[in-house]
Amino acid sequence: MSGQADSLKSILFALFANSAIAVAKGFAAILTGSGAMLAEAIHSVADAGNQLLLILGLRQTRKDPTEDHPLGFGKSIYFWSFLVAVILFSVGGMFSVYEGTHKLLHPEPISHVWVAVGVLVFAIVAESISLWGCMREVNKERHGRSILQWFRNSRSSALIVVFGEDVAALLGLVLALVAILATYMTGNPLWDALGTISIGVLLIVIAFFVAVEVKDLLIGQSVDPAKLAEMKSFLNGRPEIVNMFSLLTMQFGPDAMVAVKANMAPTGSERDMILAINTVEREFRVRFPSIKWLFFEPDVED
Repeated sequence: MSGQADSLKSILFALFANSAIAVAKGFAAILTGSGAMLAEAIHSVADAGNQLLLILGLRQTRKDPTEDHPLGFGKSIYFWSFLVAVILFSVGGMFSVYEGTHKLLHPEPISHVWVAVGVLVFAIVAESISLWGCMREVNKERHGRSILQWFRNSRSSALIVVFGEDVAALLGLVLALVAILATYMTGNPLWDALGTISIGVLLIVIAFFVAVEVKDLLIGQSVDPAKLAEMKSFLNGRPEIVNMFSLLTMQFGPDAMVAVKANMAPTGSERDMILAINTVEREFRVRFPSIKWLFFEPDVED
């Protein structure tokens, strides 16, 4: 549950930042007529909506299991996370490419440049704070791994999405700032159009990589590789187990399912073997509190 709370913190950080930024960008886009600024305003509105979808997804993971869904609703966060990636691609990325292409074919001068610059600087500061909040939660999961390794191996889809959105937003703001300043210094609106297209391409690329990572979770993925290795080490070190044949795991949002097949040490009776298995299961759950379903099969061969 702590991992879910950490994800919620990062989502709320991003929601408050994007809501404030969207209002400021929208005002600046109307005032300046900048395509890059309009693209950024739409991007922030989409991001704020995305965070609301992620909050909805986290709420659904807490629903109790039913007869139709005996393993609960933990995976529902993956659906909403994937939908967020699609929205980031379609609403944010494709709109920006369209708007940039339109500005490229029908260039228009921009006005009140310094209003746009001021809003972008404010947005960069706000997004930096949002990214800082996200990174605080990411660092709790990294365990010494690089950002890329964490991104590829994390099982927290909400955190992956928020991280991707924050990075895309910060880079997009820098591109918009460069585009507007270049337009102002050269007097050529071509730079504003190119900046808008660049923002769209950036969003599409990041949305693609986020969607690929969430897709694996949606299909069904094991627990984090580092945690899986820790589980194997724990079970292999138990005196009740002679040989572990298999260890299957699957992540269900904040919870996980584990199935173990092992050759148990002789105990002298069926009852004692059951008690030994119960001891292993109890200690296993204490060591790994995110385990919600644990199935243990004693056997003499794989």
